[in-house]
Amino acid sequence: MTETTTADHGRATWTLLFAAWLIALLASLVVLFVGEVMGQAPCNLCWFQRAFMFPLAIVLGVASLRADAGGWRYALPLAGAGLLVAGFHSLLYLGLIPERITPCSQGLSCTSADMTILGGLPLPMLALVAFGAIAVLLFLARSRTSS
Repeated sequence: MTETTTADHGRATWTLLFAAWLIALLASLVVLFVGEVMGQAPCNLCWFQRAFMFPLAIVLGVASLRADAGGWRYALPLAGAGLLVAGFHSLLYLGLIPERITPCSQGLSCTSADMTILGGLPLPMLALVAFGAIAVLLFLARSRTSS
């Protein structure tokens, strides 16, 4: 492999990691804004999603700062776990899973109108899109480093 090709792969991998970090950072800031400024209390599933998104913002930020092409190794498990929780949460929000079998039986309901921002965008679906986009970017970064 030539030096130029290696440098191009490194730059492309960094760009993918940086884009994933921007998504994780934006998602983290949005949920902090929704909770702290708008005063919407998160449901149990939202807390689990935060437990995966907040570390993603840190891990991907450090990987981007250090230009660590292997940063996907640490971030992909977090994104995958968050994607699973967000997927379950989205199915619940859409009514495809009965609410009585969910961990949100106490406190705020996952299907309430409080689970939307900006005129009706559902938070569970936004989380699913964010985790999905991060996972796709990390898979692309993985394929760049293994070729």
